[in-house]
Amino acid sequence: MSGGDVGGDGGGSKRKNKFSKRKPKKRLNIRIDMTPLVDVAFLLLTFFMMTTVFRLPQTLEINLPPKDVDIKIGESNLLTIRVDENMQLYWNVGFEVPHKISWDDFNKFLKTKRAENPRFNVLIKIDKKSKYHMMIDIIDELRVCGLDRYALAPMTDIDKKEMARAT
Repeated sequence: MSGGDVGGDGGGSKRKNKFSKRKPKKRLNIRIDMTPLVDVAFLLLTFFMMTTVFRLPQTLEINLPPKDVDIKIGESNLLTIRVDENMQLYWNVGFEVPHKISWDDFNKFLKTKRAENPRFNVLIKIDKKSKYHMMIDIIDELRVCGLDRYALAPMTDIDKKEMARAT
């Protein structure tokens, strides 16, 4: 045996000494500067805040008269529009027999009636079983055509009989 070997472990002590002489690696402290990241985040935030268009909620303003007021309207100034449960449109002026009209011709019809009498008051009667959007579409068309005087009324059995007489 040589003087360097201690025992018969086949050089195990040398290996241990060899590894024990190594110094443990120092961990480098990694420091990431977050300032540019915060700058970019605030830049994006301000960009989106400045370029976003805030859309106002779409509402339909309806002014209701007081219950005690009784408004008298001449028969020649009253245009009645009725909608049945099948979304069919009917119109009449005063107490004449209702006429059926298609939705495609409705805008042109309203413009014609507005040209005849700009003081028309429109009475809208819609069946309970019809779609809600039909009422909104009719009111939108009235506003587009410049007929701003309109009222909503419930559909009665008399109205249904009148629609049955339509031409």
